[in-house]
Amino acid sequence: MELTIEDLACARGGVRVLEGIGFRLGAGQAMVLRGPNGVGKTTLLRTVAGLQPAVAGRVSLPPESLAYAGHADGVKATLTVAENLQFWARVHGLRDIGAALMAMNLAALADRRAGQLSAGQRRRLGLARLMVTGRFVWLLDEPTVSLDAGSVALFAAMLRGHLVQGGAALIATHIDLGLDEARVLDLTPFRAVSPPQGAFDEAFA
Repeated sequence: MELTIEDLACARGGVRVLEGIGFRLGAGQAMVLRGPNGVGKTTLLRTVAGLQPAVAGRVSLPPESLAYAGHADGVKATLTVAENLQFWARVHGLRDIGAALMAMNLAALADRRAGQLSAGQRRRLGLARLMVTGRFVWLLDEPTVSLDAGSVALFAAMLRGHLVQGGAALIATHIDLGLDEARVLDLTPFRAVSPPQGAFDEAFA
């Protein structure tokens, strides 16, 4: 299985922000997206995830092979930590949540309601959900937000385990996760070219 991106163009708010992006991501591979704030990292991830349409180009892997973790933790405050993971495990046809609890050090919090968790604990729970999806590619948008150094290390270990087991990951992050084998894609050269000033008016003159 392989994620293939071909000549992809993405838009934000109806305005093209990236174009001409192409790469392949296979089993055991990770790629880190870099670039200044606003360059389009989140837009690219959302487009690859199928959450918004591409302006041009193609994403070859179907959305059911992808798991997206964005800025929202995606947890239900009224459910316990274990119930949250069990809910998502059932959605994806899985049952075991033990490995996810252990990976992000949540076992001691299993019976606590998510609404009573700290921001860092909620983030750990949101990331633990990835392990119960069974999805091939993890699309990660600044996954370490709200995490302390110890929790970042837990997440990095969980991510390495996913890669070792044949998964893949596309990550927007400014944090060093210790993935020496990960490729880096700077999105700056793929910024869409803005039309010349006055071009819009001339087109309707």
